[in-house]
Amino acid sequence: MYLDKQLILASQSPRRKELLDQLELSFEVIPSAIEEHLDSDKSLAENVMSLAEQKALDIYQKHPNKIILGFDTLVTFNGNILGKPTNNEEAFSMLKTLSGTTHEVFTGCAVITKEKRRSFYGLAKVTFAHLSTDEINDYIASKEPMDKAGAYAIQGKAAKFVKHVEGDYYAIIGVPIYQLYNTLKTL
Repeated sequence: MYLDKQLILASQSPRRKELLDQLELSFEVIPSAIEEHLDSDKSLAENVMSLAEQKALDIYQKHPNKIILGFDTLVTFNGNILGKPTNNEEAFSMLKTLSGTTHEVFTGCAVITKEKRRSFYGLAKVTFAHLSTDEINDYIASKEPMDKAGAYAIQGKAAKFVKHVEGDYYAIIGVPIYQLYNTLKTL
């Protein structure tokens, strides 16, 4: 079974590392350095799986005897992708957009070995409460939004803004755990 195999997480995300630790996996972290490009001819689900696979393949080329896990997460609202904010103004704009609305979070995963390539994604719909300007500014002051797609961390201080989640909660954090666990069992 996969528990005795050598795994590499092709991501430097501390949240992904924590989630893989919950699965009691033994792995090393070697982040991929690919440049991410979305394909306008693909759906969001196809793009997130493709990006995860590109990251995994980047590391697989250097470590072909190991199991490589690649991930990518997209936060979307009305078909628009909300990336990581580059400054406080962008973070404010994103959070104001999400205030009182429902958005989608896609996380793609690719598992690559010598014998197999599997890609899949998790999806969740997240409904935010209406946020006041003060709530948004206080949250931005915490610095938590700055390295997060969509400018928030559901498992962090933004938890208080979330009214409802439909779908794969762990996909919001960055790993569709159930699907990954079941995929790894088949290796």
